[in-house]
Amino acid sequence: MEGVAGAVNAARVALDVRITSHMSAGMIRYVRELAARLPVVAPDLSIVPIGAGDNFDLAEQAGLPLSARRSGARLLHVPSPFVPLVPGLPFLVTIHDLIDLRYPGFGKRKVGPYYRFLVGPVARRARAVITDDEGTARDLERLLHVPRAKIRIVPLGVDGSGQRAARIPPVRRARPFFLNVGNHRPHKNLDVLVRAWAALPAEQPADLLLTGLDDVALPARRRAADAGEVRFLGNVSDADLEAHYRGAAAYVHPALAEGFGLPMLEAMRAGAPVIASHGALPAVLAPHAFAFESDDVDELRALLARALADRDRFHSAAEAAQSATAYLTWERTALATGAIYREFLA
Repeated sequence: MEGVAGAVNAARVALDVRITSHMSAGMIRYVRELAARLPVVAPDLSIVPIGAGDNFDLAEQAGLPLSARRSGARLLHVPSPFVPLVPGLPFLVTIHDLIDLRYPGFGKRKVGPYYRFLVGPVARRARAVITDDEGTARDLERLLHVPRAKIRIVPLGVDGSGQRAARIPPVRRARPFFLNVGNHRPHKNLDVLVRAWAALPAEQPADLLLTGLDDVALPARRRAADAGEVRFLGNVSDADLEAHYRGAAAYVHPALAEGFGLPMLEAMRAGAPVIASHGALPAVLAPHAFAFESDDVDELRALLARALADRDRFHSAAEAAQSATAYLTWERTALATGAIYREFLA
């Protein structure tokens, strides 16, 4: 029995499953998907969920390392940049993006020092830093000085079953519509999207739908006559979001940068054409989207106009993208993460 217990401990990983006030929707989804899927796809590993409290508190800085040590695990995975300064075990950390360091004028002043003086040193001491795309890998090297040999790229995914999605009918509206999903932070570049939509010819009526609450900072909301309007959808359920993806003339993602940009993959898997800025597209999605330069309103306007005028071509491209991205599932993300655990448990 002693040998069995020792073997279990040898394969035990403590996983920080905290859902905290500073986590984005994408970060929350990532943590929940790992916690749910790792025990299924990696039954040889013993995944121990730990973590309590919020960010920047005693529970994070002292409680989390103590729980990790008490768990009997040999490895700790903190799947967010909200890390204890002294994790207490050999550890891995996931950093999805460094947008706040790339665009410091868009965030709070304390964010830069937090990444440089806490996250950076912790990341450099980690056994490995997991990230979603090569673009963030380069940022980790350049901005936090993480050695490239320590970085592991694991793309994100979506639910691979597709059964519920197939039963959800697409949203139909009086006019065709473009869709954008996510928060309204400055790096999301929504003003370029609204300006490009507003510049469409009057003979191409279309609405622009955005998730979240009304944002008074955005430019013109209406077009001439009945040519279209901006609508804010608030918080939408997964089923409603799927229906909007399936009904959109195109999903449009104009962000200056992303770690992965999960809505772009969700849109592709739902069969929507995707129009996105070069800076937002991760490498695994870039071949399957219609891309534009993030500051080029005219280029984006032209793509929107083409999506309305040449629906057959855009539909064909969407079908090809849907098929080409089928392998990007949360199961695959969990499998790749489990492989990294084994690498450092060996």
